[in-house]
Amino acid sequence: MEGAQLVVVTLAALANAIADLHFAVTTMGLTLHDQSSDDANPVVLVIDDDPDVREGLRSLFESVNLQSRSFGSVQEFLRSQIPDRVSCLILDVRLPGLSGIDFQTNVQIDIPIIFITGHGDIPMSVKAMKAGAVEFLTKPLREQELLDTVRVALDRDRERRHRKVTTHDLRSRFDSLSKREREVMTLVTSGMMNKQVGAELGISEVTVKVHRHNLMTKLDTKAFTDLVRMADALGLPRTIKTNGPWNLN
Repeated sequence: MEGAQLVVVTLAALANAIADLHFAVTTMGLTLHDQSSDDANPVVLVIDDDPDVREGLRSLFESVNLQSRSFGSVQEFLRSQIPDRVSCLILDVRLPGLSGIDFQTNVQIDIPIIFITGHGDIPMSVKAMKAGAVEFLTKPLREQELLDTVRVALDRDRERRHRKVTTHDLRSRFDSLSKREREVMTLVTSGMMNKQVGAELGISEVTVKVHRHNLMTKLDTKAFTDLVRMADALGLPRTIKTNGPWNLN
């Protein structure tokens, strides 16, 4: 518990905690339930074993019309149904069983994390930030600093969710293309000219142009630069091994 005597967790206990965590993640898949498309109502998630801290943060967020949900441990958080909406996670570094840092290391979670601690040090904060934490704040927390950090984290999650939706829509449209259209898109966005694409695929340059026109229509884009950005978002290869003399590798 923060501010209390530090409890030394044995390696065996830590291993058991990680095993329990792996089981929870496997069974629940960190699936976000209670789906809501209303991203205008974000929620701040808090994991801290100190009930006074949890209540204080709840009151603070309530005062600025922010919804929040609190958990006393990582295990309680993983057993809960997390609302599918814009959110961030305020995570205490020192927790019973699995620490906040161990949670960040062992759980692949997209929700932006803000660490709070009364016993932070530079190496710990550097490790957390390198792993993607939004901020590393020390107790006693300064209310305005915390609120500003929460807004940054919520904006980051809002952008992430928007990219996810956009990418999902783009993937659906890409999957609607014919096999030949996908091949043409991959090759032209890698930098090959229409004539080169035709030689590579064994079709005429005119046919390549037809496929290119059709795929751009299906993807609802008119600019080639937009098509390249779509290819990047889809993770299409930028260099292609070809059968022709213009090998781009």
